[in-house]
Amino acid sequence: MQRALVMDYAGVLDRGPDLLDLVRRARAAGVSTALVTDAPAVPDDCAELFDVLVLGPAIGVRKPDPEVYRRVAAMLGRAPGECVVVDDSARNIRGARTAGAVGVHHQRDSSTITDVEILLDLPAA
Repeated sequence: MQRALVMDYAGVLDRGPDLLDLVRRARAAGVSTALVTDAPAVPDDCAELFDVLVLGPAIGVRKPDPEVYRRVAAMLGRAPGECVVVDDSARNIRGARTAGAVGVHHQRDSSTITDVEILLDLPAA
């Protein structure tokens, strides 16, 4: 069962409030959250929604290397297979899947929200 949500920033969370609300709802439901981005910084109101924040090469590896997702899962106290990774890059989703995580390739807010709600067993907004 998936119990952690790993999100990308640029191309995903920077597009509007709906996905930020999804992170809030997941966290309120007891889901561990991590933000993994190549961005050098993110707004404080976004960063505060996450249990773990990984900016750029902060942990010695970068997306799409599967090791990023393994390390982030460990930082959350989860196995990679318990993580749902949301990213707008297919390369990064392939890296997450290679690590054992479930990947959601973000293309539209509505479909990403529905997919994550199902995978994390969250009530619909």
